[in-house]
Amino acid sequence: MSIVKINALTVPADQREVLEKRFSARAGAVEGSDGFEWFELLRPLEGTDQYLVYTKWRSEEDFQAWMSGPAKRAHGEGKGEGERPKPASTDSTLWSFEVVQQEGPKRA
Repeated sequence: MSIVKINALTVPADQREVLEKRFSARAGAVEGSDGFEWFELLRPLEGTDQYLVYTKWRSEEDFQAWMSGPAKRAHGEGKGEGERPKPASTDSTLWSFEVVQQEGPKRA
């Protein structure tokens, strides 16, 4: 079954708009990757300063292939175009899960 990677990003209130704009500007950076199944950027509503970046992949190997190539480019590594902008988050933690059950809406 698929795997899910959730990157929990600690984002100060004054950097939230910056983070969301950066993700909006990178639209399409992961969607064409082999094995990619889903992406969501989740904004906290209450009680936390953590955004969650949710991605779903066909396999761990597909995720690792994306991380070793396209992800580096998407995150500005290896561009050689001067200084990278300061990160909008102050901390991040990557969680990994294997999908063992999933359901969708029932169709009439």
